[in-house]
Amino acid sequence: MKLFDVYPLYEVCPVKAKDVHVYDAGGTEYLDLYGGHAVISVGHSHPHYVNRIQEQLHNIAFYSNAVENPLQQQLADEIGLQSCLHEYQLFLCSSGAEANENALKLASFYNGKKRVVAFKNAFHGRTSAAVATTDNQAINAPLNQQQEVTFIPFNDAAALEQELQKGDVCAVIFEPIQGVGGLDIPEDDFVLAMEKLCYQYDTALIADEVQSGFSRSGTFFAFQKNNIKPHVISMAKGMGNGFPIGGILVHPDIKPKYGMLGTTFGGNHLACTASLAVLEILKKEKLQLHAQEMEGYFRSCAEKIEGVKIKGRGLMLGLEFDYEVAPLRKRLIYEKKIFTGGSSNKNVIRILPPLTVKKSHFDQFFDALEALL
Repeated sequence: MKLFDVYPLYEVCPVKAKDVHVYDAGGTEYLDLYGGHAVISVGHSHPHYVNRIQEQLHNIAFYSNAVENPLQQQLADEIGLQSCLHEYQLFLCSSGAEANENALKLASFYNGKKRVVAFKNAFHGRTSAAVATTDNQAINAPLNQQQEVTFIPFNDAAALEQELQKGDVCAVIFEPIQGVGGLDIPEDDFVLAMEKLCYQYDTALIADEVQSGFSRSGTFFAFQKNNIKPHVISMAKGMGNGFPIGGILVHPDIKPKYGMLGTTFGGNHLACTASLAVLEILKKEKLQLHAQEMEGYFRSCAEKIEGVKIKGRGLMLGLEFDYEVAPLRKRLIYEKKIFTGGSSNKNVIRILPPLTVKKSHFDQFFDALEALL
């Protein structure tokens, strides 16, 4: 049987990983500055993470949400503690796309409306409503196009109000830091206006923190740079350090009902343990503060490269050149043994390393970049 050929692959086959490095079968070491799409938050094979999962495997790995699972409440309490969002409610699922599907569905339940406003260059997932709110027609099948979605630019409050005035918008969904779109960030004034308009027009505000959440931005959630209260916050990637887990945080204004949402695998014992381990490491190793410090060091290095624009925040960063970077990224992998990421903006290299990355790793990257440029 053949694999369904939907992924263009680099000719690298990692078989082992440790902290910020991965290794192929021949023992070649690669510096991982991409973290598998921002998934690896506390480093590959972190001892505490591995031990917690092993211990849980010896007890119980899975049972359905038809029974009590105290690990879910422990996870909710710890997310509340580290994010300071104690009043929110947690619903667990298995991926970022699923988190956004549930966020959009919940918004529609909340106000009885069905159209969504999203933003240019947005990426929210590849399923149903999530892909309909993704600004990429190439991956949006006719079936998904039945969803009613309007795309507007960041920072245009007048355009946003014009849509909300029509009275049929259930949700505005935004990325506080765009991921796949190329690390663009909405202006502070626009974020505040967006929240005000959503509340004014009875529209749910959804903050997509799938890539930026769990301290990657230098705050626990990227939206917390602004003093706003989204109705729903979606999260996934760094939440489990490679174990599939996602979730949404739900504002207390939205009341739950039995059967409103559901999932088979979401919130299972092993997933909760993986995420609790991540949170324990984030706290003990002060990785949120470390992300802020490493951003400063990265910027100081990048500023020495003429004609390059630095994008993003925390350890969700990008370098925008005045040409397409795919050939450069290939050379970084094959010649310098460094993983980086691309984006829908073909001029941007994305840097999404484990939050344990050190100055010496960025030195290695910039030395390699200088040699190739």
